[in-house]
Amino acid sequence: MKNLFRFITILFAVITLCALIAHLLELPGKINLSKENYLMVQSIYQGWSWLGIFEIGAVLFTMTWTIVDNRKKKIFPLLLTALLCFMVSIAIFFIFTYPANKATLNWTQLPDDWQILQKNWEYSHAARAILNLVGFSFLIVTLLKDRKSSFR
Repeated sequence: MKNLFRFITILFAVITLCALIAHLLELPGKINLSKENYLMVQSIYQGWSWLGIFEIGAVLFTMTWTIVDNRKKKIFPLLLTALLCFMVSIAIFFIFTYPANKATLNWTQLPDDWQILQKNWEYSHAARAILNLVGFSFLIVTLLKDRKSSFR
């Protein structure tokens, strides 16, 4: 049961990470697009709100794992760091990404200040990708350290 729980945690974290890395990798090609082209490209994200299930799941599963293993001195700081990375990533979403989505009606129309919103949207996703990569890496290191200590 413990292994299944950890697998689900890692799965939710990696699904979230994949989407955010996609945003990061496409940033250089999108940041200088014209208003019309940017609006067209942004239309590919319809339905991506479902990703929130995996992102919230990654936080909840990581939080639970952190609470369950809070007495393991070798892995608790790793789990806590992963959890904090995921939580800060969600905070960045609600501070920068979501307001841009709301102001543009999910990128179906662009107001006059669209380039500010574009930068907020693109760079917040880049920051979130990096945070999630760090958080995911800490989960993997946790698995490796915990496995190593259980073989002693």
